[in-house]
Amino acid sequence: MTVLGHPGSWSCRWLPLLLLLLLGTGRDPGVEGVTHYKAGDPVIMYVNKVGPYHNPQETYHYYQLPVCCPEKIRHKSLSLGEVLDGDRMAESLYEIRFRENVEKRILCHMQLTSAQVEQLRQAIEELYYFEFVVDDLPIRGFVGYMEESGFLPHSHKIGLWTHLDFHLEFHGDRIIFANVSVRDVKPHSLDGLRPDEFLGLTHTYSVRWSETSVERRSDRRRGDDGGFFPRTLEIHWLSIINSMVLVFLLVGFVAVILMRVLRNDLARYNLDEETTSGGSGDDFDQGDNGWKIIHTDVFRFPPYRGLLCAVLGVGAQFLALGTGIIVMALLGMFNVHRHGAINSAAILLYALTCCISGYVSSHFYRQIGGERWVWNIILTTSLFSVPFFLTWSVVNSVHWANGSTQALPATTILLLLTVWLLVGFPLTVIGGIFGKNNASPFDAPCRTKNIAREIPPQPWYKSSLVHMTVGGFLPFSAISVELYYIFATVWGREQYTLYGILFFVFAILLSVGACISIALTYFQLSGEDYRWWWRSVLSVGSTGLFIFFYSVFYYARRSNMSGVVQTVEFFGYSLLTGYVFFLMLGTISFFSSLKFIRYIYVNLKMD
Repeated sequence: MTVLGHPGSWSCRWLPLLLLLLLGTGRDPGVEGVTHYKAGDPVIMYVNKVGPYHNPQETYHYYQLPVCCPEKIRHKSLSLGEVLDGDRMAESLYEIRFRENVEKRILCHMQLTSAQVEQLRQAIEELYYFEFVVDDLPIRGFVGYMEESGFLPHSHKIGLWTHLDFHLEFHGDRIIFANVSVRDVKPHSLDGLRPDEFLGLTHTYSVRWSETSVERRSDRRRGDDGGFFPRTLEIHWLSIINSMVLVFLLVGFVAVILMRVLRNDLARYNLDEETTSGGSGDDFDQGDNGWKIIHTDVFRFPPYRGLLCAVLGVGAQFLALGTGIIVMALLGMFNVHRHGAINSAAILLYALTCCISGYVSSHFYRQIGGERWVWNIILTTSLFSVPFFLTWSVVNSVHWANGSTQALPATTILLLLTVWLLVGFPLTVIGGIFGKNNASPFDAPCRTKNIAREIPPQPWYKSSLVHMTVGGFLPFSAISVELYYIFATVWGREQYTLYGILFFVFAILLSVGACISIALTYFQLSGEDYRWWWRSVLSVGSTGLFIFFYSVFYYARRSNMSGVVQTVEFFGYSLLTGYVFFLMLGTISFFSSLKFIRYIYVNLKMD
């Protein structure tokens, strides 16, 4: 026990430090922590990143473009969430002082080679935008201007914005709003340059301050930033009504139809038991059919029980993780304009909820007669971490090869690995020990015979494929509309703030999955097929496969994403998303079916 307790002592010792490292000292732009200024105080503007407008996860450092750059680049200290979001802030050459206007001040003079001009042309053609940060407020604008007109003759003009107008609003001694504009600026043409010719550029900027009556940044109406990114999503009643109708139909089906059939079955079986009590049990079995006849096999433990318990443990962990993220969002703990805080919270909650996966997996594994509980713990802790690491390795390598800021630095990789080694893995072991020690006997309502009963041939509509199709499609249809808005937020530029609706739809998804699982399990047992253990996991867990198919449809028909970097990241993490939903819904499905089967066989009279 001293060896097993050693990781736990490490986790207790290092946990406070790791929490500080995870949360970080940096702040996401646009959140609390406003700096107070005096008139004339310098206001630092940081340059952050650039990237294609339609590829949200493909971002590069601003200074990778041929732009005005200081001789020595000094970076800002960032939080873990900002690093995971691809932020790489560095000090700029812009000189801004609080409440002091500037008119067309020269930033720098540049002489660009033809290769540098071609780099800028390619960036402008791919609709590159830049992001600056001033006092934790993001400022975004396009790098240049592109115009295509006519068919015959066809004109293709590309220009670079060499002058930027910054508009900042203040209230008292605080900056409330920041924006950039090129409304009255003419772009500098990048066309017609010979290969051996240099292009001379002069970058300038203006700063205009104005006072506002808005006292807090959160009081400013969304969409007042000029609409560079789409506004916040509105309530979509179609998704809500669609989900409510489906869940009412399914719950009504299970509560009315299925329970009525069960009542008739129980009455008939119990009556037959009383009338044939004088005969032998074998004679009774030979004259009966349906789910009653397999009562000696329905609780026969399945093959690969260690893998099954690992799936249930990790699924329970992600159920707790998803619920925790949504509850934290409902409490207003995340900034809606950026995803850094959600990334940090997800990592922290994943590490802390590892004890749930260890407890659930080890507890149920011991209940169903498992002996190799150490191997079960290793399998549980590897079931998600190994596929995630492999996927992340491929995605991060592609980002690194292309110079993207989404490639994690070595220090961040070591931090995340430390969190898993000192918090996640020890908590999984501790949870497994508690689960093993607190496990009670399985206590099946029916005895299980030593020899398994032969399963009669099943019709095609009771096959695993049909059950997976039905069990996956119905929960997916309950969230299909809401899924579009979630994808538009994660893989697009929308801003999702409807966390109350998201919590409601999440509850509907779990309810629909449970109801479908009970119905499909009943139909399977009615066909005298007692192999429900894995079938219940796969039937509703296949919703994850439908979610991945939807991601393919979204990429091809609903987005403008392109390029190797964005494509690899999208499909890599879409596969992981489908896998997580398989684990969550498979766990809900299994425990719903287990509860249902216990209920019907407890109420059945047998010798």
